[in-house]
Amino acid sequence: MKAELKQYIAFQADRGRLSESSILSYERDLHALSLYLEAQGVECWDAVQRHHLSRFIHSLKEQGRKAATISRHIVSIRAFFQYMLTGGHLSGDPSIYLEAPRWEKKPPAVLTEAETNALLEAPDPRSPAGKRDKAMLELLYATGIRVSELVSLNLEHMHMTLGYIQCTSGMKERIVPFGRHAAAAVEVYLNEGRDGLLKGRSCDSALFLNHLGTRMTRQGFWKMLKKYAREADIGEEITPHTMRHSVAAHLLDHGADARAVQELMGHADIATTLKYLQGNKARLKEVYTGAHPRA
Repeated sequence: MKAELKQYIAFQADRGRLSESSILSYERDLHALSLYLEAQGVECWDAVQRHHLSRFIHSLKEQGRKAATISRHIVSIRAFFQYMLTGGHLSGDPSIYLEAPRWEKKPPAVLTEAETNALLEAPDPRSPAGKRDKAMLELLYATGIRVSELVSLNLEHMHMTLGYIQCTSGMKERIVPFGRHAAAAVEVYLNEGRDGLLKGRSCDSALFLNHLGTRMTRQGFWKMLKKYAREADIGEEITPHTMRHSVAAHLLDHGADARAVQELMGHADIATTLKYLQGNKARLKEVYTGAHPRA
């Protein structure tokens, strides 16, 4: 069973349509399923029945997993069995009757503008690492890109004179502008900070480096963000995605066109963008009135 899972994960990685984090989620979810099935005496995928999957989902509920997590497991399971069926490895799909639990999405957590400013001012600009951290936070807030996209940036992706970056996620590439504050912070980092982190070592064209002189990782950025959140006295737990949420919310609050924000953030559906207005009913009505042809 593990061999088929390994082939499936390699297939998804080769397709390039999913982000690295999505592929890792698929892998974790399906690994948990395979362990459960093995414990039930199921030794191959074509022996899996509907009741096996239903009981696995029930076990997740008994563990106290959130509805969103269970829904993600079901998506992972359905995608895998569809792959197996299409590839001729199965004669039927036991996952088609799985029902995702209903769950109410909470509005995304966002920082206030005061909290954002405090966070952006937290890094110490006197050290190479501080210059890098300032540049990363400013660029993240300026563009709203995902952290995986931020740490994947290379030097050639930065077009400083024109004020935009080339951002790639899976097979999609988009051009994202950034403002003067981010430009100034990145300029300082490139001129005064990056060589200090590189320390004479040879490195690829990675834009943001860690203390080893190699590419900064998502985990490294997350630790750095938590550190500065504490220093900025931000009470609530924040994640790298909180910054992305905050960019969309702040743009919309300041009157940005919803379609433009959708394009900037790389949202496939305008509904994803509009959820950032749920806390501001008056602004949501304003956007609707201005955008709907029969409002």
